[in-house]
Amino acid sequence: MMLLLQNISYAHPNKDVLFSDINLSLDKQKKVALIGNNGTGKSTLLKIIAGIFNPASGIITARTRPYYVPQLFDGFSEQTIAEALGIDNKLNALQAILNGNVSEENLEMLNEDWAIEERCQKAFSYWKLNETDLTKPFKNLSGGQKTKVFLAGIFIHQPEIILLDEPSNHLDADARQQLYELITSNPATIIVVSHDRQLLQLLPEMYELSKKGLKVYGGNYEFYSTQKAIESNALEQELKAKEKLLRKAKETERETAERQQKLDARGKKKQIKAGVPTITLNTLRNNAEKSTSRIKDVHAEKTGAINDDLNALRSQIPEMDKMKLEFDKAILHKGKILFRATNINHSYSQLPIWEKDINPAIMSGARIALKGSNGSGKTTLIKIILGETEPKWGQVYRANNKIIYIDQDYSLLNNQLTVYEQALKFNINGLEEHEIKIRLNRFLFTKIYWRKHCNSLSGGEKMRLILCCLTIGKQAPDMIILDEPTNNLDLENIAILTNAISSYEGTILVVSHDNYFIEQLNITEIIELN
Repeated sequence: MMLLLQNISYAHPNKDVLFSDINLSLDKQKKVALIGNNGTGKSTLLKIIAGIFNPASGIITARTRPYYVPQLFDGFSEQTIAEALGIDNKLNALQAILNGNVSEENLEMLNEDWAIEERCQKAFSYWKLNETDLTKPFKNLSGGQKTKVFLAGIFIHQPEIILLDEPSNHLDADARQQLYELITSNPATIIVVSHDRQLLQLLPEMYELSKKGLKVYGGNYEFYSTQKAIESNALEQELKAKEKLLRKAKETERETAERQQKLDARGKKKQIKAGVPTITLNTLRNNAEKSTSRIKDVHAEKTGAINDDLNALRSQIPEMDKMKLEFDKAILHKGKILFRATNINHSYSQLPIWEKDINPAIMSGARIALKGSNGSGKTTLIKIILGETEPKWGQVYRANNKIIYIDQDYSLLNNQLTVYEQALKFNINGLEEHEIKIRLNRFLFTKIYWRKHCNSLSGGEKMRLILCCLTIGKQAPDMIILDEPTNNLDLENIAILTNAISSYEGTILVVSHDNYFIEQLNITEIIELN
């Protein structure tokens, strides 16, 4: 057994339990995906396995120390690249020995790893990090370069257990392909947390983490999706059966009540005709009322139990169909020029960004994918389209239009505002308070969220709040620009985003390395940057 987790539990500092009784056993060379909605604790579980966090209870047994590729790199801001990789001491010892300081301490630190520098060079070359100096500050690297550095560390350290937390985030198409090849060819035991469906398709087992625990699906992502669809259909059938049962119970309750009322009325008439004394009549009436009350209580208890079951079932079904971008009709006709560039280029130094001048044009109603490797100038072109940057060469035409730009940092939101205050900022049409709250509920922001500050929301929640705010605004933008929108979203929130954007009839420009997401948006054009 390479890795064994027994009854692992974890609680937040405020004592709220995140998950409990997690059991997992992985043999040598086993490769699995750890999936689940945002907030279920996937990254936390990886950190527990990596030894970064301590569980509240349970036992972890690992044959060797796992190698961990994090999703976020905040903890390495003050370190060099070598320090972030944990190889600085070994490299310093090798350099000291080569300079003649053959001390016992240096020899022990090097541990006969004379090929450490050569492995670093090969690993960095593979990930196209040839010019990276290991003594440079880690914080100066781009998001993609930071991920590549840690992926290069796999070849450098050659671990037997690898933990990958959203490894394809920030990677361009070429680097993602390299990642896929690494995962399929590496002999280590691997656990991957990811929403990248192309990556998940490569892994033979899905481990779904939820409030109910860890559930194993013995197949790749396509198999998992099929099984989830079967479960969803079964849930819908169960829901329909419960709804039918509730209707029948209420009908029985009504019929029983009407029958009891008739019996009581008929009995009262007989008793009056028979000349029963008033005091006896009162006693009989009280007994009848108590009997009726007991019958009502029995039926109320039965319908209440069915209602509880129904609510529990409904809570398991996301109201995805309600989460659409419902705008007033767009004024612009299809085919109108929103943006046109003639022989443009730009530069942040002396060299132009693009090898050849580019001439992109965007027409109203188009659905465009903006593609290119990291550093190909996608963000620069977006800034030019938005009017935030003017090209150094060439000319641009921008129509007087409204563009919504949804970036990776969700900067449309003010992190200092509460969820409800943020919704109010988009209420340009004077919706009543209850109408705003109805829309918030539609996007899964129930009452407990309304006073939460936006900075406490997860990536998926922030994306949902943006979509909700756009529907509150009601006025259709001429264009929506999405910059890597699926980064940091779980599979459920990606489905919600896809569903919402698909219902939007205006112009879309999307930057994404998620091919599944691109395919579902019915893209009509591609702008490729080199």
